Amino acid sequence: MDNRVVLTATDLDGYLTDTDKENIDKMHSSYDEAFRLFRLISKGTYEHRIKQSKEEMIALYDRMGKQMMEIVKSEPAIHVYSFQTPREVHGEASRLIAKLRNPTTQHHEFVYYIQRAYEMLFNLAFTEGNQNRKNYLVTETPVTNPVQNYAVHKIPDVDKNIENTVMCVMLRGALLPSMIVSKEIQEYSSTNYVAPFALFRIKRNDAKKEHNMEYILDLDRSYFNLEDLDGKDLVFADPMNATGGSLVTIIKYLQSRNVKPNSIKFVNVISALKGSLRIVRALEHAEVYTLWMDPILNEDAYILPGLGDAGDRINGTDEELPRNIIQLIADYGSTIANLYRDQIRKIEETVLGR
Repeated sequence: MDNRVVLTATDLDGYLTDTDKENIDKMHSSYDEAFRLFRLISKGTYEHRIKQSKEEMIALYDRMGKQMMEIVKSEPAIHVYSFQTPREVHGEASRLIAKLRNPTTQHHEFVYYIQRAYEMLFNLAFTEGNQNRKNYLVTETPVTNPVQNYAVHKIPDVDKNIENTVMCVMLRGALLPSMIVSKEIQEYSSTNYVAPFALFRIKRNDAKKEHNMEYILDLDRSYFNLEDLDGKDLVFADPMNATGGSLVTIIKYLQSRNVKPNSIKFVNVISALKGSLRIVRALEHAEVYTLWMDPILNEDAYILPGLGDAGDRINGTDEELPRNIIQLIADYGSTIANLYRDQIRKIEETVLGR
């Protein structure tokens, strides 16, 4: 018996409105101009022409950013860090995304910037609107003379936002980001709450193109209990949201099994406009939180301008056989394993206790 669930791009596009499709087409038209400028810059031989092309590209990206901001302004379930936060902090997000995009950024640097990104995203997704409610952290310090010293720190009280959560991992590239978000939840919880994990084995059919893509959920290689997901606040932390297909496939399957999430948060470093719109159209109670929004997808369903395969840049590539989830954790090394030891314990319990 084939124990798989398959969703197609046609299914996803059926959720989009006519206005959504018009807006997506407009972004593609704008990006066509970007392709022209890319060619001039990459093949240019005259310094003044390269400079002029870069200036045109800066103006074009500014227009596309304003276009996307206008599109999502009327979408309360789509939250873009650089659209919603004060202008003073935009430089930090922009610099971080630039480092992640850069092909010369080394693996250890890439992991560091992913960690920074999810610290910022946690604040966007969980503490926004809760700054007036405070929890207090009382911690001892290394100073013991003349007596043990303590410090008091105020943090937003987000207990009611986090202590019903389950971390839902769309395997491989989403594993470390999910561990990071779970650690942030634990650090902000007044009860040291460690979110349980659900692990879903889902992949795209890379033989397909964006217009006919298939999303395949392999239930035999997934690890979750349906009863542990019902009525919960489900959090998905995937570095890239290209098409939205993987998330929609998982949630539609859960709903078909009478699982009714209380809420769904999809937390991304970069999200494509199309993927964001598909999710909020297809899924009730779903919200997208992204550090940065990119305008289009190419025919292979990759984000443009994008940053490459985020999963490979976090985990490295498989040399022979694909690594399972325990092997991936082992390859993160002792530093990350020690930092996220409570999260790793929860993941091991999920895998070994199934």
